[in-house]
Amino acid sequence: MLDMSWGEVMVIGAVALIIIGPKDLPRALRTVGNITGKVRRMAAEFQGQFQEAIREAELDDVKKQLQGVNDSVSSLNNTNFNPIQSIRDELKGAVEAPVKPQDPAIPAEPVRDVAMGREEVDPPPAADIAVPLPPPPVDDPAEAIAESLKREAEAERQKAAAAAPSQEKSDAKAG
Repeated sequence: MLDMSWGEVMVIGAVALIIIGPKDLPRALRTVGNITGKVRRMAAEFQGQFQEAIREAELDDVKKQLQGVNDSVSSLNNTNFNPIQSIRDELKGAVEAPVKPQDPAIPAEPVRDVAMGREEVDPPPAADIAVPLPPPPVDDPAEAIAESLKREAEAERQKAAAAAPSQEKSDAKAG
């Protein structure tokens, strides 16, 4: 605060002793000490209030940001937004979309098989032929995968069963 050396303090003390006198000097020093303490407390209180005002200003900004995040989250919760359900609905819509038959008045495009060197023309669909229906919608992709795995396992079992009798015949001929 006040940067004074010991020499300066001694000079001030000597001047105070001469001006105030030895009888009133202790009371004057006590008063100066009390006033200095009050000034320091007031300065500390002012500084504390200033720091608190800064913290409150920063907290207000943080509160506004948190309120914005809370509002956006609550709006998502209010609309019952479920990303998995929306993806499932989109897939169902794509699978269940009606298939448009080709117009018989439009000739079919020729199919070119460059590797085989041939050119085929698909006949236009007849008006009395029904358009095949799309497969039934799959509710859960996991169920569809499980079903396809079951079909593959069954096909493997049938192949193994078909191969087993022919292998027994070849073993009997060899023996």
